[in-house]
Amino acid sequence: MATRHHRHQRIALAVTAGLLTLTTAVGCSALDKAMDCVQTADAIATSVSKLQQAVSTASEDPTQASEALDEIDKELKSLGGKTDNADLSAAVDDLQAGVTNVRGAIESGDATPDITPVTNAATEIGKVCTPG
Repeated sequence: MATRHHRHQRIALAVTAGLLTLTTAVGCSALDKAMDCVQTADAIATSVSKLQQAVSTASEDPTQASEALDEIDKELKSLGGKTDNADLSAAVDDLQAGVTNVRGAIESGDATPDITPVTNAATEIGKVCTPG
């Protein structure tokens, strides 16, 4: 569990460092768009982390997984209208499909749904949103 947290921190630090480098090379509009992408990717990573934890403790409180999925959905809606990047759009679509599948599995009573497609898509969003 600590490894996932550290990976999330490394991604956030790399994104921040990349954005600081871009500040002088990119216009304000592009920088604002990049910052929106980074902030949303960070929020998605946080939500996916919560989902991983919720799935691992689903027997204790099954509503936590649903709440984490709701957070991811919210962030996806926010990100969806902010990009014309094909790679990002594909990653968002993949993440949405993964969320839909996990939600369906939970509603069907699966106590340990496979969240690998969700984590993979969230990682891809982080990569696409990282400058440079």
